[in-house]
Amino acid sequence: MELELKGKRVLITGASKGIGLACAAHFLREGAQVCIVSRQQKHLDEAMAHLQQQRPLNANEQSSIRANEQSSIRAKEQSSVECLPPIHRCADLCDASQAQALVAELERIWGAIDILVNSAGAARRTPAAELSAQAYADAMQAKYFSYTNVIDPCIKAMASRGHGVIVNVIGAGGKVASPIHIPGGAANAALMLVTAGLANAYAHQGVRVVAVNPGLTLTARLEEGLVADARAQGITAEEAQRRATAKIPMGRIAHPDEVADTVVYLASARASYVTGVSIAMDGSTTPLI
Repeated sequence: MELELKGKRVLITGASKGIGLACAAHFLREGAQVCIVSRQQKHLDEAMAHLQQQRPLNANEQSSIRANEQSSIRAKEQSSVECLPPIHRCADLCDASQAQALVAELERIWGAIDILVNSAGAARRTPAAELSAQAYADAMQAKYFSYTNVIDPCIKAMASRGHGVIVNVIGAGGKVASPIHIPGGAANAALMLVTAGLANAYAHQGVRVVAVNPGLTLTARLEEGLVADARAQGITAEEAQRRATAKIPMGRIAHPDEVADTVVYLASARASYVTGVSIAMDGSTTPLI
């Protein structure tokens, strides 16, 4: 299936690990230009090294390999897609000024941002008895504002050009309340409303806004959540994972690549009439309509 993503400029927040990193690799394979963003340079460096190994070689690189009589196996195995190397930026997106500066810089020196994928930030999982007023504020900063601070300048620029796509990777916790994820779940629910509201407001200007709500996914954030869940139940993290997996009708936890596949499709021309929806990816754990 041709997704028509070749040459599209894709900004991915929270892309140094987990779902965001998987999304970056998948967009690169489709021939998109990718910029990844994270708060920590060390994590960005590790992500860039990973992506350089994953992306298809472009024609110049393939020629260089042949000229130097190096192995051409990878060049033959990869697709013929022309793929520019990814770029990266370090920014704390909880800070609105940093988010605005990031978007302005990229639009000026990189080019118009065609697709924004938000995967940054995660509210800390905390048992209800350990919550405080600050925990609620921190959750909104980490999850809600780290998204909206980037969405605001991006969607306005997209609207001025008459096209663009925003995909928000949010989380199933915004649909079903969890006793260890109350502030984070509230931030997720708020982002779902933002997704639907902005989709409605900007549809006539050619901008689509959609969301994906992963359930349990094999990332570092899952490990953190299992520790909090184990503490709340008085069990080990291993037992918490076993019990959580047993509740999933599909019998397993999702892989980041599975979420990335959906994100890439939703951002593509093949999903041109999909907007304003939040798509659940929890293995039918919560059978909602």
